[in-house]
Amino acid sequence: MSILTIKTRKKREIIDITEDINSLLNNQEKESGLVYLFALHTTCALTTADLDPETDLDYLDAFKEIVPKLKYRHPHNPEHFPDHFLSSLVGTSLLLPFENKSLVLGTWQRVILIEFDGPRERKIVVKII
Repeated sequence: MSILTIKTRKKREIIDITEDINSLLNNQEKESGLVYLFALHTTCALTTADLDPETDLDYLDAFKEIVPKLKYRHPHNPEHFPDHFLSSLVGTSLLLPFENKSLVLGTWQRVILIEFDGPRERKIVVKII
């Protein structure tokens, strides 16, 4: 098991971590298998996405529109609840195949970390199976 640390710079942003994962895969002995990714946080998410220019901004705009305008009761800070909600909605883990020490992804697929409450230092567990 490895821990990948990603430093985010903005309140909300999308960070392409595909090459970070491929670099970890390249430095281990297994040629093929599965890689399990798990974010150790409740206000960020992991998924795959097409990252054409400015598509990251489209995702962030869409996420903003998804969150209902409610009076939240989150005891820590009610304004902070949408960050938790979006993390739960997208999810905090991925299971991806790899072959020849490289992720098997579609033509436009990238592995992304979505930051909902930055800037922060995010830790992602990486487990090779």
